[in-house]
Amino acid sequence: MKAYWITQQGEHMQLDLRDSDKPAPKAGEILIQVKAASLNRGEFIAGHGLHKGAGGRPAGQEAAGLVAALGEGVTKFKVGDRVMGRSPGAYAEFSVINAAEAIPVPENMKWEEAGSIPLTFLVTYDMLVQQGRLKADEWLLITGVTSGVGVASLLTAKAIGAKVIGTSGSKAKLDQLKALGLDVPVVTRGGGIYDAVMGATDKQGVNLVVNNVGGSVFAECIKSLSFQGRLATVGYLDRQMHAEIDIDALHAKRLTLFGVSNKLRTTPQRAETVAGFTRDWLPLFASGKLKVVIDKAYPFDQLPAAQAHMESDAQIGKIVVTM
Repeated sequence: MKAYWITQQGEHMQLDLRDSDKPAPKAGEILIQVKAASLNRGEFIAGHGLHKGAGGRPAGQEAAGLVAALGEGVTKFKVGDRVMGRSPGAYAEFSVINAAEAIPVPENMKWEEAGSIPLTFLVTYDMLVQQGRLKADEWLLITGVTSGVGVASLLTAKAIGAKVIGTSGSKAKLDQLKALGLDVPVVTRGGGIYDAVMGATDKQGVNLVVNNVGGSVFAECIKSLSFQGRLATVGYLDRQMHAEIDIDALHAKRLTLFGVSNKLRTTPQRAETVAGFTRDWLPLFASGKLKVVIDKAYPFDQLPAAQAHMESDAQIGKIVVTM
């Protein structure tokens, strides 16, 4: 089968289309015929530590498709079912999903949408619900709001009933997100967040921060939090991996700081998030209350062009490749 592999070339992630063996599902796994898979910026950042070994590894992290074969012990799905999920090696004609992490695809959902949901929205569910405990009428600050995770966080926060402040270096992008419910757009690159937050929240601060940007805005994020505020670190687009922590603010305001990553989580831990998402948010997608924002779709053989588009920082929402 055809599959893309990714290798690190200095600070650049190189994609190569290769002939690879079709995977066979192990016990507890399902093999899918891939219909769509989306890009996630973290996979293309060298500092995320996902690329070990000179030969590279199969590329892609989430996919949607038709069940082609079942591993031993899988009874939840059958051949021909529409599923989506976290799928290492997703940029391929066939890929494997752990059955415990597979999610049914509603009949009215397009493949491009399904291929853009699993990783991004599972991360968002983990971040906003399981750890962030976001509630209606609370304030959420999203740095880098125009990214895939940023837009997903905006959409789901509005579905919850929260109010959202979003930052970006592009006023034009922020203007487009107003139609999706962005309450307070903040044009900034690495600063100017605190004053905007205090102005919008009557000097109370935000209840939750989703930090997509990284260390360059970390101090301002801490400063912008309310009493008992929560700070989620989900990415570091600025490649800045270190930041100072205001211990006095952490102590006095009883803040909660947490990371959002699947790198060290066990299958049961990831499956817990899948179960919560399937119960709480999948019906919202099926009903149309939640929709995926897709920036652009590329055919499978143009994945390197999709990578270049993502790295140009021109996107709003998800970039997807289709088979």
